[in-house]
Amino acid sequence: MSFELNVVTNTPLTPLSDIDEVAIIFLNQIGYFPKGYDPKTDVTDIRDSVPYRLFVNCFLERMEKAWVVEDLATSLGVTKATIYRHINKLKGFDLLEETSVEDAKGSPRKGYRIRYGNLGKAWNFTEAHVQVAMENYRKTVDHLNDLATKKGEKHAKKR
Repeated sequence: MSFELNVVTNTPLTPLSDIDEVAIIFLNQIGYFPKGYDPKTDVTDIRDSVPYRLFVNCFLERMEKAWVVEDLATSLGVTKATIYRHINKLKGFDLLEETSVEDAKGSPRKGYRIRYGNLGKAWNFTEAHVQVAMENYRKTVDHLNDLATKKGEKHAKKR
């Protein structure tokens, strides 16, 4: 699975005290909602949308709980495919972990929750991915600079 995160210039949202306001701005900033997101369902507000309710009402409000996809689909009134689409987006940020959960019959099932049951700890993984990506960009930029310099020197010698 690939790691993908929008990184934008931002101001910490610490002066805001409304969890919905902070979550919506944050989720927009990191790219969880597509730019100009317009929920395709009958919802009137982004707070009623499936991706928002999945993240905030399920994963964030119950960080210690591992959710089975079927339970999430039932709880949110959508298909499993819809749930997987949004789970994969959250996994792309490396915020979720897979864990084993027993279903009603006692059989093991795959569940998902916020990594370590703590968003702050989960975000450490996201930051580490960003750091590695930036280091790799730096190596590529330095390499590209060296190649351009060598090409420029060859071009200058031919004159």
